[in-house]
Parts: sequence; C-alpha cells; structure tokens
Amino acid sequence: MSNPNSPLDSATGKAVTAEPGSVGIVVPQRARFSEPLALACGRTLEDYELVYETYGALNASKSNAILICHALSGNHHAAGYHSESDRRPGWWDHYIGPGKPIDTDRFFVVSLNNLGGCDGSTGPASADPRTGKPWGPDFPSLRVRDWVNSQARLADLLGIGQWAAVIGGSLGGMQVMRWALMYPHRLRHAVVIASAMKLTAQNIAFNETARQAITSDPDFCDGRYLEQGTLPRKGLALARMIGHITYLSDDVMGQKFGRELRRGDFHKGDEVEFQIQSYLRYQGENFSGRFDPNTYILMTKALDYFDLARDFGDDPVAAFRNAQCRFLVVSFTTDWRFAPERSRELVDALVHANVPVSYAEIESDMGHDAFLLPNARYERLFASYMKGVAD
Repeated sequence: MSNPNSPLDSATGKAVTAEPGSVGIVVPQRARFSEPLALACGRTLEDYELVYETYGALNASKSNAILICHALSGNHHAAGYHSESDRRPGWWDHYIGPGKPIDTDRFFVVSLNNLGGCDGSTGPASADPRTGKPWGPDFPSLRVRDWVNSQARLADLLGIGQWAAVIGGSLGGMQVMRWALMYPHRLRHAVVIASAMKLTAQNIAFNETARQAITSDPDFCDGRYLEQGTLPRKGLALARMIGHITYLSDDVMGQKFGRELRRGDFHKGDEVEFQIQSYLRYQGENFSGRFDPNTYILMTKALDYFDLARDFGDDPVAAFRNAQCRFLVVSFTTDWRFAPERSRELVDALVHANVPVSYAEIESDMGHDAFLLPNARYERLFASYMKGVAD
C-alpha cells in the first residue's frame, strides 16, 4: 500500500506501491509561519519556514500522532524514498513503517527539519529578508527550546493538540525532554534514546574542536562563504571526521577496519594508507558536500548550551516534576559520547520526581550510532513500548 499522504513518485508522477515494511515514496511538505517567534537569545524571527514529512494517516480523534525529533546531522527525511530511483531511504527507515516499531499502520508520524537546518527549513543558508543575502553568521543563535516552540506551532497547524509520543535520539532526545517540561499537556509519552540532560565537558570539547576546524578554513570567510562564492569544505570535512570518530566504538572500528591497509606496503617502504583513514575521509567529503557549515556550528552550540535543570536551581528532580507523560529511556553499552551513566542520571531524576519511566540498557558494540542501526533487542523493546502507546 502506498503512503496515503504522498502516493505519487515525485519524479515520474506515477502511483507507487510500497514494499512491505516501507512507507514508499514520500514528498516533503513546507509550512510557512508569519507569526513572529521570540527566541531564547532575545532576538525574534519575523517569519520562517519548516520542511517536514508525514507517514501514515491521522485518525479521526487526532490522537495517534508521533513527532520525530532529529539529531545533529538529521533532517525531515526519516523514512521512505523520494523517488523510484532513490536508493537511500530515510535515516530511521529501519524503525518507521508498516509493521515496524513506529508502525505507520497505527500512527501518523511527523518528522521535520529543525529551524536553523540546511535541508529546506529557514536557516543560515536562507535569504535574510532585510538584505536579500544569505543569513550566514547573522542567523540568530538557537536553543533546544526554540526548536520545541516551533514544533508546537507546526502541531497547531496540523491540528494536533497532543502527541501520542515525542521521540528522539541524541540531540533529538534533548528536544523530547524539553517538550515534557514546556508543553506537559501536549504529549502522552516521551521516548529519549542515547541522550543526556546536559553535555559533559569532554563532549563540549569535541564540539569546539570541530567548530575550530570549520572556522580556521581560509574559505570560511567569517561565515560569509556563500556571499563570497566559497565553501569551507576541508574544515567541515575535518569536523565531520572528528564527530564520526566519537560516534563509533573502538570495538566496531577494530572489527570493520582493524589495521588493514587500503594501499601501500610496509615491507617495500611505501607510504601506506589504512582503511580507517580512507573511510573517515570519505565520510568527511560526503558530509561537506551536503551540509551547511554555519548550521553545523549553530547546532553544536545548541548541544553545548542545553542544560535541562539550569532553570530549576540545577535540580533535575524539580525540573521533571513538571512532566505529566510516561518516559522510555534507552542507552547503549558502548556509547561513550552519551554514556549509559547519563541515561541512568535521567532515570533517577524521573523516579524521584514520581514520573513513570521504563529504562533499558542495550548491549551493542556500535557506539553512539547504535540508536540508528538494526539491533534485535532494541527493536523488540521499542516495538513493545510503541504497541503500548498505540493501545
């Protein structure tokens, strides 16, 4: 069955029949907001656009809606394909679709590109209405709460008064937590995966190193590279390489690459290249061709600034006393970027705030990326919890 919201191939215009377990061909949608949005930094966006996709159908009572909050480099394309020739599905396709944990036969799923993003929503690469030039470094600084406020407006536009669940991993999980505090009546379940109530100093250090890689590229031009017709590709590629190392575990890098060589021979005195070197360069070059450097800087700063308990006297228990939904918290054993200890701190705060919570620590050798990848136990757990949400 094709997705009832977008049953045509955007390239051919022909009806598409989805493969089993797939939402099929999806067409991004665009929402424009003319009501000014007051931001946490003290500035205001007079108008802005959000790009989003939907999967499944909203029921008559509008009670089956799910919001997907993306992580640092994610976007609105969480499931399905954009054309018949598209070979790369959405970033969470393994978990969203008919019969999958986020079952589109039962749920109406909304996934958006956050404000400040570079995949269609208003961001640093968009035109500043005051000048007609790209916003660049003049785009306002954003906090997680700004994303949640803009998401709430999208929910209003779609006629969704309350989400059945708000779900996100990593930076997406931070948005989920903020939803539970800012709009406690507007979600029944909060699913927080591989996340934390605030970053560790080490995490902030990694983000700053990545930003320095970008801003030190001569083609960065103080963030005005689009005006200058340049792009700091080397700096952004290096930033992605730094980030990618932290998303993987030592075990998985050893299993996938070890010390295998891509070229050269030690015995012949050649200059050698390890497989892991080639892999990281590929990841960096691929990322630098599709992601906006100013957006990367903006989003890593939003990660750094997030501190759920700051407004509550640094007391997370006091913060979570505002929550009225049920929580599922998931961590992964080899995730050292958002370690299980951070999730256990979150669970402890929820328990002491008398908020109902379920917690699972999933065995995985995939590091932080585990929340995006197939894992039988994770899938069963996720599916079981979401069945309870649907029921």
